[in-house]
Amino acid sequence: MTRKKETHQFKTEVKQFMHLIINSLYSNKEIFLRELISNASDAIDRLSFKAQTDANLLGDDTEYKIKITPDKNNKTLMISDNGIGMTYDEIVENIGTIARSGTAAFMKAMEKSKNKDTLTPELIGQFGVGFYSAFIVAEKITIITRAAGEDTATQWESTGDGSYTIAPAKKKTRGTDVILKLKPVEKDEQDFTEEWTLRNTVKTHSDFVNYPIVMDVEQIEHETDDKGKQILDKDGKPIQKKRVIKEETLNSMKAIWAKDKKDVTDAEYKDFYTHISHDWNPPQTHLHMKLEGVTEYSALLYIPSQAPMDLFSPERKHGIQLYCRRVFIMDDCKELMPEYFRFIKGVVDAPDLNLNISREILQQDALVRNIRKNLIKKIINALDQMDIEEYNKFYNEFGAVIKEGLHTDFENREKITKLIRFKTTKSDGKWVSLKEYVNNMKPDQKDIYYITGDNLAAILNSPHLETLKEKDYEVLLMTDPVDEFVIQALPEFEKKPLKSAEKGDLGLDKIDEKKKEAYSSLFEKIKSLLENKIKEVKPSSHLKDSVSCLSGETYDMSAYMEKLLKASGQPIPETKRILELNINHPVMEKIQHIFEKNNEDDALKDYSNLLYDLAIVTEGGKVENPAGFSKLIGELMAKALDD
Repeated sequence: MTRKKETHQFKTEVKQFMHLIINSLYSNKEIFLRELISNASDAIDRLSFKAQTDANLLGDDTEYKIKITPDKNNKTLMISDNGIGMTYDEIVENIGTIARSGTAAFMKAMEKSKNKDTLTPELIGQFGVGFYSAFIVAEKITIITRAAGEDTATQWESTGDGSYTIAPAKKKTRGTDVILKLKPVEKDEQDFTEEWTLRNTVKTHSDFVNYPIVMDVEQIEHETDDKGKQILDKDGKPIQKKRVIKEETLNSMKAIWAKDKKDVTDAEYKDFYTHISHDWNPPQTHLHMKLEGVTEYSALLYIPSQAPMDLFSPERKHGIQLYCRRVFIMDDCKELMPEYFRFIKGVVDAPDLNLNISREILQQDALVRNIRKNLIKKIINALDQMDIEEYNKFYNEFGAVIKEGLHTDFENREKITKLIRFKTTKSDGKWVSLKEYVNNMKPDQKDIYYITGDNLAAILNSPHLETLKEKDYEVLLMTDPVDEFVIQALPEFEKKPLKSAEKGDLGLDKIDEKKKEAYSSLFEKIKSLLENKIKEVKPSSHLKDSVSCLSGETYDMSAYMEKLLKASGQPIPETKRILELNINHPVMEKIQHIFEKNNEDDALKDYSNLLYDLAIVTEGGKVENPAGFSKLIGELMAKALDD
């Protein structure tokens, strides 16, 4: 049947979509090239598959490639492939289907988008409307395509004004040419006829496409001798022979995640890590996996050797890049990796990924959830199997981040618990697992003791630990802010409760009731003098050498947690703490003696404030009146020296 040129109107919803494409703002204009290269790669994939059973489709053209041809003079850009091509009917159906299948969901996603006037790469790439993204930069698009095994070609053309034309055309070879008549380039905009712009765009978005992405570039040939060595001029520079145009491949095609592990060298793994992470330090290790079956995906994940400077920045992006059949879809794919593994770098390639959904719904996709679950399992297993020295090196960099998982990932909490480590009062600066701690517990010890704070030396020497040290009980030293949430998520380990060394009654030694009674009146007096600062005064169950400390009830907020909340500007409930006093300390005997002589002695107020301030200082806090504290200490020293 002889075809003639025909003009067709886009359907109403497609017109709306085209208007959106042409008139919206764009966060990344270059994504159109990613989409057209992706379409070209798909066309070659289809031909490659079909040629397995019909080799005649290839003819003499057996080397697959995608070619980019910029024309600066005519302001055009052509993307060509020698893939399967399309017939007249197929181009009508395919181009129309792309628009129809994606338009409604795309428009809905745009409505929900934070920036309603801005198109993002994710929106364009996930709705099957990639071809139309070319209208971001083009005022007219022409497609000339010839299906493999066919003798005739077809031309499709549109300016995005609501209609398109389709007509017979001539094309010598199979495949598809997409020709863009580019819009004028505004100031500071990318020029897609510039070699550097095209090189950079391909490298960023399509570097690992399985087929060569080529472009004709001008190269300089130099004079050489009989052995092929360049001849130098008097200044030592190579002598230019002539300028030639040669076809150059722009992409690496090193989709090493798709290769068998035994075919990838250590150098290739390292080079790829540097490429995707921009981290020049070698990775500590990598995980290369390929799952086949109901769920299919390839993944190459890296654990860095050093934590990045912005590890705890809220604006920091995840390191996982998502590909579909080696075509880049998005980076910062939070749906594939939990926050506590945000330092992981790498690539996941899911060939069966359904892209016709919004990013918001991506996390609900069954395939994505399955991949995420498997990746978490693989990473945890890899960490669990590291030798001690290697794991300690890792934990020094990322331990604080891993602990976030205890509070956020209930499903894997037990496995994450095995990964966490703490320094202790007995570990001499080394990391200790909870399993090791429990194995080292004293026969009479019932609880796992811990103390929190922001300074390791300060909490290691905290007066709260004096009784525990005397008992030779080991105490976990928790210095990461996240540890306050670890405690909430992990009330016990192997049926051993975690107990704060600074809150509640340790209950390890019986208080001398007779002595307690003797001090009761003094304690009431001190409580009345400090009533704005404390809620109770009692004999200490923590102290052996020090005279005073501050403690809380078992379920009170710790001093470190209060400090963290204050530093973040968050309001905290007013909670008075307990002043614990060591009734076996000589100082208390002296104060008791003053009280018995005159319970209204002004010195009692000074000493009460001093006991309180000493307790503040020993836990690393700041006293309210440093000058008064210093003056009183000076007076006491002078008096002691006189005596």
